[in-house]
Amino acid sequence: MASACALALSAALLLPSDTAPAADAGRTAPPAPVTHAQYAADDACENSATALDPATGAVTSLDPNGGTRDGAAVERIRRHKRLIVGVDQNSYLWGYRDPVSGEITGFDIAIVKAIAESILGQDAQVQYLTIPTDQRVPMILTHKVDMVVRTMSITCSRLTEKDKQIAFSSAYFMAGQQLLAPEGSPVTGFDDSLSGKKVCTASGSTGETKLQADPHGAKIMLVPNQLDCLVRVQLGLADAVFTDNALAAGQAAQDPSMRLVGKPVTTEPYGVAMNLADTDLIRQVNQVLATYSGGGADSEWMRQYHRWLGQHLSGITGPPEAHYK
Repeated sequence: MASACALALSAALLLPSDTAPAADAGRTAPPAPVTHAQYAADDACENSATALDPATGAVTSLDPNGGTRDGAAVERIRRHKRLIVGVDQNSYLWGYRDPVSGEITGFDIAIVKAIAESILGQDAQVQYLTIPTDQRVPMILTHKVDMVVRTMSITCSRLTEKDKQIAFSSAYFMAGQQLLAPEGSPVTGFDDSLSGKKVCTASGSTGETKLQADPHGAKIMLVPNQLDCLVRVQLGLADAVFTDNALAAGQAAQDPSMRLVGKPVTTEPYGVAMNLADTDLIRQVNQVLATYSGGGADSEWMRQYHRWLGQHLSGITGPPEAHYK
């Protein structure tokens, strides 16, 4: 399906270079259900296109069959003859620049290709803009990208802030915030073992929000991208990384001296982020994700999971269930 289509990399804005993949891998189980207490500031929330129940991680997005999927936003993409997508090039397994081919690849990128093919056909062109974590929302609001596919968690703050009118697709993956620390570290989990320790997370991430609300005595270090945190730990400038366990599994695969510690402390659905006004594009993406995830063990979602994540993030049996408005 999507993995077979020929898509051209027409442009990329470059950030610091990638770390080469390592052969060994860390492993983790999927996150346990989150409670309302862990999301004290987040009750169920929604905007006109997306709803979220933080207690369960259930996401409700626009029904792909509930309105047009061929409106102004989709026509804009066809007129430009390319899909412009904000991605990461530093998140191993998800969105990273392959050191051999030089191309951006990973689980997220496979989804981008499926979306592009659905709108532009098999010879679709994708313009990848590699953007830091804290620039994801501004790039969507200013229409500098058509969408962001970058392990982006769906949160109430991103749905409801009046100056951040973005929407999400249905959830395509479930992750949870967890700590990553060197083997033998005194950090044992998201608890008082963090007291006095320097904990690194990306600015503008859900990890920053959780740490600021409940630091356990940690000294918080903010960086533009999550991979920068791994480098800080390797240099002895930080004691641990706090990030989605899905991203942390990729970092542990890059550096086998790192280990996921403790348990996930949130449940966070990943979604494709788009401008709230682009309702036809949201429906189109939801249709693509429905097809991508359909078919059980033979689905494209499962094939890409086994290709990229199965060895490093075990225990996942399928994609999240889609819910529609």
